[in-house]
Amino acid sequence: MKHRGHLLAVAPRLGLLALLAFAFVFILALCTAQDITVAAAADLQFALQDVAARFQKESGTKVKLVYGSSGNFFQQIENGAPIDVFFSANLDYPKRLEAAGLTEPGTYYQYARGKLVIWVPKESRLNLGSGVTVLLDPSIKKIAIANPEHAPYGQAAVAALRNEHVYDKVKDELVFGENASQAASFATSGAADAGVVPMSLALAPMMKDRGRYVEVPAADYPAIEQACVILAASKNKQAARQFLSLVKTAATAELLRRYGFDVPGAPVE
Repeated sequence: MKHRGHLLAVAPRLGLLALLAFAFVFILALCTAQDITVAAAADLQFALQDVAARFQKESGTKVKLVYGSSGNFFQQIENGAPIDVFFSANLDYPKRLEAAGLTEPGTYYQYARGKLVIWVPKESRLNLGSGVTVLLDPSIKKIAIANPEHAPYGQAAVAALRNEHVYDKVKDELVFGENASQAASFATSGAADAGVVPMSLALAPMMKDRGRYVEVPAADYPAIEQACVILAASKNKQAARQFLSLVKTAATAELLRRYGFDVPGAPVE
């Protein structure tokens, strides 16, 4: 009887502990549900960090940023990847997702236009004044670009090289990064002698003080128009819409311009 009384005394406490544990799991799940995952083209690696930091500070909602090639993200979203907002380095992928009914209606937004540059390390003796044709210099053995199979910046780089009539002469020297950020990394690490990369990365901390660049004439490649969408499968559409609202502000437009983007509807300095 003594043991039975002890068990009866312990039972309410066990029930309370179980209830508290359940409440903790519920609250944890609720907090997780309030987070958003943003999949973004690699050219936004630094600019979007600043936007996400501001959003988290103002809203309390955590933003998980994932960077990569737009084409790979497009395929992942088609296969049901848990992404709330998708920032593409072109217009095609968001439009195709919209046509397939995979986006939240009315959320398609063209946020920027990217620019392409040729970047070389500081110690390089190449004269960038000759523009794209500098890539014909015999000292260049490897040229880094994003993979044109699924990266819009890689497609733009190939177009520029063809337009300047240098592609056939340098195609064997091209090394492909999985995305624009990896291509830039090849150039900064010495794995390539030069890189044809986004201006936004050339202006970012990892490259800004480590090399020089020259802008590729915009007429040499199709405009790198970029758009974003909220995905229909998002578990937190309210926070996703709030994040998109911040992207549309003048402050974000100014931030994107500082990273070398052109912003539709924003005054050009």
